Amino acid sequence: MKNISILGATGSIGTQTLDVIRQSNGEIKLFGITANSSVDKMKEIIEEFNPKYVGMMDESCSEVIKNYCIEKNKNIEVFSGIDGLIKIATLDEIDTVVTSVVGMIGLKPTMAAIEAKKDIALANKETLVVAGELVMNKAKEMGVKILPVDSEHSAIFQSLSGYKNKDINKIILTASGGPFRGKNIDDLKEVTVKEALKHPKWNMGQKISIDSATLMNKGLEVIEAHFLFDTSYDNIEVVVHPQSIIHSMVEYKDASVIAQLGSPDMRLPIQYALNYPERKGMIAQPINFYEISQLTFEKPDMDTFKCLKLAYKAGKIGGLAPTVLNGANEEAVALLLEEKIKFLQIAEIIEECMKVFEKQYSNELTLENIINLDKSVREYIRSKWELGVNN
Repeated sequence: MKNISILGATGSIGTQTLDVIRQSNGEIKLFGITANSSVDKMKEIIEEFNPKYVGMMDESCSEVIKNYCIEKNKNIEVFSGIDGLIKIATLDEIDTVVTSVVGMIGLKPTMAAIEAKKDIALANKETLVVAGELVMNKAKEMGVKILPVDSEHSAIFQSLSGYKNKDINKIILTASGGPFRGKNIDDLKEVTVKEALKHPKWNMGQKISIDSATLMNKGLEVIEAHFLFDTSYDNIEVVVHPQSIIHSMVEYKDASVIAQLGSPDMRLPIQYALNYPERKGMIAQPINFYEISQLTFEKPDMDTFKCLKLAYKAGKIGGLAPTVLNGANEEAVALLLEEKIKFLQIAEIIEECMKVFEKQYSNELTLENIINLDKSVREYIRSKWELGVNN
């Protein structure tokens, strides 16, 4: 039996992880769960899975859940805030932590889990984007496995099975292209938030859906792949593949390409990460190759979708540059969702922040410096764009 905690149990990855547990025939036990403020969903999870520990980021929601557990006579410890996330990421009873929270909030609990020698099923890409060197070094030091949950990185991980880095020519990350594939800058000037959230293939949370629309999601994945697979940015290529059947590929030095294919269902990489190195029973619909009319591939338009170009730039600069990129993107996406900026302004804000904070790129890469710089970037953006585009 494998005992796990889920950080971000009510989000897209979290809820699909719960489905993997349901279909595990009792081989996976849920000990700890966290959420931000989704009280009703958390109550449902408690009733179904009866975890021993619950954490809510919002303190008032934590009190609601605590009272609910008392009322229902449930022997559950309830925690709140970032300390609660850290507690549930480091429980003595667990083997693996599924980090499916969105954003920088996942960094501290992920590092704490690694230090507590817990394997990480990583769905929180921002952790590696801003602190990849620190995370991977700490994982190596503690003998901890970082198992990718993103479909693309899981595909690369599987395609690398049995091979060594010296045999790799390049990593090929596939991208669906998002809802605006084929559009130009003029087409995107007046797109709405609703249009940006409408992904053609994947059912994801709001932040990741916007990142997919700007191609920043793929940019963050490029940086993540650099650290996960110790590969130069010059050897990481993005290919737009709108059918989302090939989840990513590895080209070897003899020009052979090995790819991982599957239905666009996140339960596949989640199940693989939680059971690695074993493969379990079929959890998703198998591909019917007779029904696939074609598989197509395109070069990404990095002039229209500038976020991808900025991500490559930040990754190659290294140091604290990805911290600025990530913080600026998170805050800009939040402003878009609040309808205070327009879609194309996301890339403009990120590019401006990368210039404004350029002198800090070479500061020492520490958790403290990452957190402080991230805060400064967000404050800068809010001070300048908080009032919205019409003010």
